[in-house]
Amino acid sequence: MSFGTKETSLKYIDSAKVNAFATFSEALYQTITSCRTEKYRDIVFVCIGTDRSTGDSLGPIVGHKLKDMRYNNVHIYGNLDTPVHAKNLSETTNIIMEKFEKPFIIAIDACLGKVEHIGHITVGTGALKPGSAVNKDLEPIGNMHITGIVNFSGFMDFLILQNTRLGTVMKIADVISSGIKYAVWRIERDDIKRSLSIV
Repeated sequence: MSFGTKETSLKYIDSAKVNAFATFSEALYQTITSCRTEKYRDIVFVCIGTDRSTGDSLGPIVGHKLKDMRYNNVHIYGNLDTPVHAKNLSETTNIIMEKFEKPFIIAIDACLGKVEHIGHITVGTGALKPGSAVNKDLEPIGNMHITGIVNFSGFMDFLILQNTRLGTVMKIADVISSGIKYAVWRIERDDIKRSLSIV
């Protein structure tokens, strides 16, 4: 659960808008291409959360929707079968850093925010700080991050997460997963064009 991320820029996209897919995929593509230099070969999406809480299930649902995506240099961690959450986030991060030389990590998580921002997706640069909404002190993760604002922040945030509408989470997850697939396809196409021009 992200709450207090460290970013240099942040874009808000309303998942309920007709153009949500186009707006989100473009924002994601532009952010990745502006942050990812040639030293980052592998792109790793870390989908954080748990299916035991409706409001915190965004990450695992996105991971589930991305599990069939096949690229040599794109990797997904966290889904409904094997979620990445507070208890195994540090271990997962260590595995990623050992497996990949210089991974470009994109952290995905649900978060709480202002009432008027419920249903919005944010795309930002810099690390995400998971667990803040439920008083978990976890290490920041990611070169950039994607969050879905699933409910409002207020008194007893844990209960608010438990009582979040699944429909809200699913709508956000649909936009994020489809936008990632399209943005990654564009990036892969760019990489191929670049390699051909070098040859």
